[in-house]
Order: sequence, then structure tokens, then C-alpha cells
Amino acid sequence: MNLIIVIILIIEAFILISYITYRKIFYSPDKEQNDIYNIPKEEQYNEKKDYMITLIKELDEREYEDVFIRSYDGLVLRGKYYFVKKDAPLDIGFHGYRATSIRDFCGGAAISKELEHNLLLVDQRAHGLSEGHTITFGIKEKYDVLSWILYGENNLKAKKINLYGVSMGASSILMASTVKLPKSVNAIIADSPFSSVKGIIKKVVKDRKLNYKLLAPFIFTGAYLFGKINLNEGEIIPNIKNVKKDILIIHGEDDRFVPHTMSEEIAKCNKKIKRVTFKDAGHGLSFIKDEKKYKKAVKELLK
Repeated sequence: MNLIIVIILIIEAFILISYITYRKIFYSPDKEQNDIYNIPKEEQYNEKKDYMITLIKELDEREYEDVFIRSYDGLVLRGKYYFVKKDAPLDIGFHGYRATSIRDFCGGAAISKELEHNLLLVDQRAHGLSEGHTITFGIKEKYDVLSWILYGENNLKAKKINLYGVSMGASSILMASTVKLPKSVNAIIADSPFSSVKGIIKKVVKDRKLNYKLLAPFIFTGAYLFGKINLNEGEIIPNIKNVKKDILIIHGEDDRFVPHTMSEEIAKCNKKIKRVTFKDAGHGLSFIKDEKKYKKAVKELLK
């Protein structure tokens, strides 16, 4: 009888720890990401913080229309549509982990406006005004990418669509490209993508001086039980080799969150991928570091 009690207590403890890891890594509380001026406090972001705030303010003051779709699993997702002119290409932007589209695309939106493209900035599931509480690092978000493309085609009448992504958003659009993108998708611009969900979680856990091998069973179990996520589905490299869309990968060489070697691994898998790196640029800071070089790379791809 005592043995049964011990086994039950062990199982309960395992489930409890798994739930705690789910809450720490995958769970998104209500609207904690709504502060568009919430710039990370790391030193890399301090150098041009004032310029970032200027770009954010310019984008925040642009007129837009709130648009909504329903995801494949029933969530209401929100986007901001910035109309420029009829029959222009549509740029769709997907932001990063616990971030906002306004902050992550304050630079990309400036390029889009300069090119006179229409722009759709998405609140990823579990962020902003979109429903949901579980962030899946691109595993489910890739299907949301496909849903937004269809919305662009059917509701916004876009004939040519360019996908933009930063960090987790970059990995989301790369994962979506391995599913099968509609013909309307012209090009993909992925800024600071990670090559696998397991890989980026492992890296972050180790950065926090924690034992990944010890925590991995709890992380995988928590993701599956409470987030309905199979982390083994978050691989980009095995599937990207057959994608025929034009892809530009951008990465800062001093990225301390997503190592630039991850995007290098992705680029090696497909000759259609062009990769441009930025010396001394931190995570998602390549535009801020060298705006001229960044714009040139994007415009060359879109030609």
C-alpha cells in the first residue's frame, strides 16, 4: 500500500513540475505584451534605443484597420492592416516571442512604406488582441501564417504577398513554407530565425545555468499535456530543402538569444536561400545597426 502511495506522489510531482515548466516557457498571461515601447534592457538595445522609439512612434501613429480571422483551431486572431494603394503587393509581418508587431516591425514597416506596399501586421496567437494562452514557437503558428495568407488573397485581394518574420515569427514563416504556400507568396524575409524549437529551448535553458537533460522530460510533458504541443514537430532543417520560394535570411552576428549559426544551418539546406549577416548586431537589431545594408538586401530580393 505504501508503495502505491509513493508511486502516486511521484507521478503527481512529475505532473506538477511539468506544469510549472509549461507556465514558464509556453504560457502567455493576459495581454502582458501590449506595451509597444517595452524594449529589452540588455546593453545591445541601449545604443540606439531613442531611434527605435522614434520608429515605433511613427508606426504607431499610422492609420490602420483592425482585421480578424479565426484560426484552424478556433482562436480569433487580430491583425492591423495599413492600406497604401490598390493592387500593391501585401507584406505580412509576424513578430517574435512575447513581443509586439509594432516594436518588431518598426524598421520593416518603414521599408514596406517606402516601397508603397500594403502592410498587415499580425498579433500572433497568445499575444496582443489575439486569443489563446499557449505560445508554440511556430508549431501551430505556421498554420496561422497560412490562414493570414488566405485572408490577404480573399479579403484584401492581394495578388502578390511577401512574408516577413522576426525571431519566432521568422521561424513560423519558414515552417509554413515547408507545409505548402499558395502561389501568391512571392518572397520570404526571415530575420533571426531559430532552426528548431527543441534547439532554442535547450539553448535558453542552458543560458539560465539549468540542466537541460534533467528538465527535458518535464518540458516535453508539460508542452504536450497542457499546451497540446509535440515539440518534435518544430524542426525546420529537414523540410526546408524542398521549398522553392525565394528566401532571405537576415541575422546579427552578435545575436545572444538566437545564435546566428542556427540560420546558417538553415541556409545550407537550400540554394534558394540567401543569407545576409550584420556584424556586431544583436537579436533583431540588424536594421537598427545598418539600415542601408538591410534595405538593400530586402529590396534586391523583392526585385
